[in-house]
Amino acid sequence: MHIVDGALSNPVVIGGAVAAAGGIALGLKSLDLDRIPTAGVLSASFFVASLIHVPVGPSSVHLIMNGLAGLLLGWAAFPALFVGLLLQAAFFGFGGLTVLGVNTLNIALPAVLAGMLFGRLIGRGSEVQGAIWGSVGGAFAIAATTGMVAVSLALSGDEFLPAAKLVFFAHIPVMAVEAVLTGFAVLLARKVKPELFARRMSS
Repeated sequence: MHIVDGALSNPVVIGGAVAAAGGIALGLKSLDLDRIPTAGVLSASFFVASLIHVPVGPSSVHLIMNGLAGLLLGWAAFPALFVGLLLQAAFFGFGGLTVLGVNTLNIALPAVLAGMLFGRLIGRGSEVQGAIWGSVGGAFAIAATTGMVAVSLALSGDEFLPAAKLVFFAHIPVMAVEAVLTGFAVLLARKVKPELFARRMSS
């Protein structure tokens, strides 16, 4: 899902940076002390999961687990995912520094939306029902991220339209894998630390 430096037009890069800064500010405001360890673990999970990637045109295919971050953190997913992206750009050259804002927005905003739509549902009903909603949230986050990456490329010029379509279809298998992984992660979390989702229901 990382868009590389030089692939986007200046207006898209600037707009993405401004929007990402706003999301990070909201995320930091909502990040209380109790959730900092959770944010750190999810940031590290994103960092590791997306290290193995396959280049697809001006982007890449890999796991990101942003749905799980959004389900557990809400707006705090923005700073958590930003840190992971920053470290990847600095140490491994994934994505790049000029597109850091756009990459953060494309990955973190779908995470937040997944949390808004499905986070409360996970805490209700049985653990299995929660896992199912977690799977839906994981797949949704990947689909929305893929759509935002495609839109970012399309807004940068007609020459990127074929790449935008390729990025979307190449991520269909990733949606399925992320759905399974997120569902199992939610099931485990419900068993060992159910208060994580109880807090999301009360927030």
